[in-house]
Amino acid sequence: MCSVDLRLKILGQLPFFQELPATALAEINHIFRENGFESGETICLAGDRAEQLFVVADGRVKLLRHSLAGKDILLDLLSLGEFFGSLSMGKDDVYPDTAQAQTNVCILTIGREAFHQILKQYPPIAVSVIGIMASRLQAANERVQQLSVLPVEGRIASILLMLSRKFGKPHTVGRLIQVPLSRDDLAAFTGTTSETASRVMSQFQKDGLIQSGRQWVAVTDQKRLEELFFKSEG
Repeated sequence: MCSVDLRLKILGQLPFFQELPATALAEINHIFRENGFESGETICLAGDRAEQLFVVADGRVKLLRHSLAGKDILLDLLSLGEFFGSLSMGKDDVYPDTAQAQTNVCILTIGREAFHQILKQYPPIAVSVIGIMASRLQAANERVQQLSVLPVEGRIASILLMLSRKFGKPHTVGRLIQVPLSRDDLAAFTGTTSETASRVMSQFQKDGLIQSGRQWVAVTDQKRLEELFFKSEG
C-alpha cells in the first residue's frame, strides 16, 4: 500500500497532472484505487475493452504487443510514475498492448468515465493528453520501423541505450542497469531469438561495449554503442 504522500507525488509527476494545484490533485487522488499484482501476473490484455488507466506506484511492468507472426514483442519496461491503459475518449476502444507485472507491483487505477470527468473539469489536461497520445503513437511506429529495417546488432544497441537512459546509474563499471533482463526479454524487445540475443550480447562484451552479470548489465562504452546504432540506421 502507498502512503498518501507517495500517491500525491506519483500523481503530481504525471505529465497531464503536473500543472494542477495541490487542492485539485488531492481531490483526484481520492478517485484512484490501489491494486497489487504478483510477478508474472497479467494486468490487462490487448484486445480487452479499455476501461481503466493504470499508474505504476511500485515495481516494474512489461508492455507487450502481439505480432502477426504470433510472437510477443516487448515494447517497454515501465517503472515508478509511468502509466499505461486507456487515455482515449472512445467507448469501444480496446487496450493496444498486454501489461504484465515483471516484479511484484502496486498499481493506481482510475476508470475511464472518472478520468473523462476530470478532463471535462480541467480542459488543459485534455490538451496535454492529446499530445501524449500523439507522442506515444510516434514512438510505437518508430519501434516497429526499427524491428523491420535494423540489423539485430543495431536493434540490441538501441534497446541497451534506451534502458541506460531510463534505468542506468553511474557506476565504476559503467552506466549500470540493475533491471532483471533475461535473454528471452532481450529477444522479445528486439524481435529475434534468445540464441541470437545471447550471441550479440557476448560479442558486445568481448568488444568492450558492455559488461554483464546476474540480473545486471553495464554500458561501458556508450559512444561506440551509439555509433553502432546510428551506423545501422544509416
